[in-house]
Amino acid sequence: MTTRVLTALDPGVEAQVATAVGGVREATIARRCVDLADLLASAEAGLGDVALVSAGLRGLGRDDVARLAASGARTIALVTGEEDEARVRQLGIAGVVRADASVADLEAALTAGGAEWAAELGLLDDAAGAGVPTPHGAPVVPQQPPAPEPVEGRITAVWGPTGAPGRTTIAVNLAAELAAAGASVILVDADTYGASIAQVLALLDEAPGVAAAARAGDLGTLDLPALSRLAPEVLPRLRVLTGIPRPDRWPEIRAASFEEVLRLSKLLAEHVVVDCGFCLEDDEELSYDTRAPRRNATTLITLESAEQVVVVGSGDPVGLQRLVRASQDLGGIPSGRPLVVVNRVRASAVGADPQARIVEALGRFAGMEDLHLVPEDRETLDRLLLQGRVLAEGAPRSPAREAIRALAARVAPERFGQAETPARRRRHR
Repeated sequence: MTTRVLTALDPGVEAQVATAVGGVREATIARRCVDLADLLASAEAGLGDVALVSAGLRGLGRDDVARLAASGARTIALVTGEEDEARVRQLGIAGVVRADASVADLEAALTAGGAEWAAELGLLDDAAGAGVPTPHGAPVVPQQPPAPEPVEGRITAVWGPTGAPGRTTIAVNLAAELAAAGASVILVDADTYGASIAQVLALLDEAPGVAAAARAGDLGTLDLPALSRLAPEVLPRLRVLTGIPRPDRWPEIRAASFEEVLRLSKLLAEHVVVDCGFCLEDDEELSYDTRAPRRNATTLITLESAEQVVVVGSGDPVGLQRLVRASQDLGGIPSGRPLVVVNRVRASAVGADPQARIVEALGRFAGMEDLHLVPEDRETLDRLLLQGRVLAEGAPRSPAREAIRALAARVAPERFGQAETPARRRRHR
């Protein structure tokens, strides 16, 4: 079977490479693309099996590599040195070939299939170990998996329905309690509708961390040192990756790039707490352009990646109704184990003995039996919001703080029983 090759190469090497490809018996150039847009369009039209690109192809990012893979075209990068190779590896490109490759080397790269292509798509767990034989100096280098970490972090998604039930309050204080218990934590603001963690913690948000991290991930320049710089410590062991300051900037966070941000976050910290947006609609179903950016991708990806999902609802009649309906919607998404939290529990909203009333109502009408209740403490939370502090810092005996600390013990039971007194915050203003 002849391999159809799409090329998008620098003008200085295009003719030379085209001649070399012409010498490969089982490959033919289907189209010589003038730029990235031409390459993507050709791949999505099904014109090629392999995309041969220059390492410096203008505009090439991780999301584009993912689009090529989704179109059935595996990507091979033409590199001139170790710097080029390192960059394309971070873009997720498995196949690499040197610019001065011989026809035999080029043929090995273009016609390699099976395990190598499955490894690039993540279809086989052990495919990364298989590959084209590569003697010293050979240009074809199969993708190697990252070095395993002794302990990989876990993702906890904090999600809830519309109506401001207190997702951010729970996420921020949950992360602070985990850090106070001795765990390394990174708190990620992935709400593309109303990011607010920076405001809650009195941080500057002119350069939003999650957008910068996603941009670096798309360009192949995001690694652990870069992520640690973008997510500074605001408390001992607690890093924060702030969200986008304006909702209209959501297209800056692409799906493939955000997946890379989450992957590296799990290597950077034991616990990754993600404050998600409320909406679960799959934007692709609402748009004629199925390759367009998806506003809800960050929430859907987080829920699908999370080991634990904290579902937050408000303890009032409207909030409880929304919680029940939203939990039903969540059931249609392959997500981690849900832990339902009813926030802002108060007698003024549901009557005397609000805890018992809420437990009885949700158990009878929604079958929710394993609930975690957080009492209302509006005055304390307002005071701490003005100060940019968390409950563990400014109100350690607050009933809301005790409830959230108990929630943290359920998320990470191995960490509790040895919690530390919260240290003074490290300010970044």
